[in-house]
Amino acid sequence: MRSIFCLLFVNFLSFGFAQNSIPKVLEKLNSKSVPYITVKELLAKENAVLLDARETKEYNVSHIKNAINVGFEKFDVKRTKLIPVDKEATIIVYCSIGVRSEKIGERLLKLGYKNVFNLYGGIFEWKHQGGKVVNNQNVETDEIHTFNKEWSVYLTKGKKVYEN
Repeated sequence: MRSIFCLLFVNFLSFGFAQNSIPKVLEKLNSKSVPYITVKELLAKENAVLLDARETKEYNVSHIKNAINVGFEKFDVKRTKLIPVDKEATIIVYCSIGVRSEKIGERLLKLGYKNVFNLYGGIFEWKHQGGKVVNNQNVETDEIHTFNKEWSVYLTKGKKVYEN
């Protein structure tokens, strides 16, 4: 009986931890309407435009160097003059893990952009794989804004920053 309980407990724990993974969340929340690009593939891309689909307070804590903050709640391509006019330009959108960025990517695709990608795992995966981030002063930082405490479980490297 004891061994059955232990086996059930281990299965419960592993199931719980499996649910707390970026792949599981993306599988549940995303429709894959915007093709993913991995961190490794992003590093090999040249002349890609990088769009940060997080809110300004998140971007100010840290972002991938040279990324353009377009936000999520008030995203408006007409107000974002830094987005290329060329509909053939390679655009990579990211957020914390890739959920909000998929929504922004969908909007860009509807506007006629042809080469739009969603960074798989977002800035969290970028950080997990050793990517550097900078703050709003363009100074390298270890801090990552995790949106809130619940989403912070998906960040395993770096210093977590969030509001309660």
